[in-house]
Amino acid sequence: MKHGYIKVAAVTPKIKVADPEYNAAAVLKYGREALLRGANIIVFPELVLSAYTCNDLFLQDALLVRVKEALRTVLRQTAGWNALLFVGLPLEKDNKLYNVAAVLKNGRILGFVPKQNIPNYGEFYEYRYFAPGSKDVVTVEFDGEKVPFGAGLLFEGNHPEGLCVGCEICEDLWVPDPPSKQMALAGAQIIVNLSASDETVGKADYRKNLVSMTSASLVSAYVY
Repeated sequence: MKHGYIKVAAVTPKIKVADPEYNAAAVLKYGREALLRGANIIVFPELVLSAYTCNDLFLQDALLVRVKEALRTVLRQTAGWNALLFVGLPLEKDNKLYNVAAVLKNGRILGFVPKQNIPNYGEFYEYRYFAPGSKDVVTVEFDGEKVPFGAGLLFEGNHPEGLCVGCEICEDLWVPDPPSKQMALAGAQIIVNLSASDETVGKADYRKNLVSMTSASLVSAYVY
């Protein structure tokens, strides 16, 4: 951090569908590159460890087990990384599947943030696989540790002192009352959004304008 600025990275690696081992290696490769270039916040896409387009493979235990092992690999190899990492994956809790962001630092999970707004229109049919998350914070057990789970979580960044970071996932930005509004009111200065949405004609420009307008209205920076 210099002159009141913080360096962030929005990383979109090339990944393979339903290949968590390959995808974890990509997260580590490009995450390490971002870290070496001074990034304090590193954001990967939603469902980066599985890929967004797994379709009915999301319903297979074999995939979910491999995703958890991929997350363990990322945790082991990011010990000592003094940056906030946001990594997307599918996570089962109480017999429901959630689209979550795992928030990591120094090889530990600080929390899981579930996607609150699940699209089920046009080219999207996420309700077939995922349950909507709640902003209420509970805990979920991961490798014997109780980890906070909830869309209402906020995270403390490294620099400057008191930096507060909120997290949402893709569709959460596109709804009339985005979760980022409450995060900003609670003190978040930076909002990260993990997205892996399909491309359609004109969507890139619309998305850029949407991010810009939301950032301006909340008076907080966006990493999308």
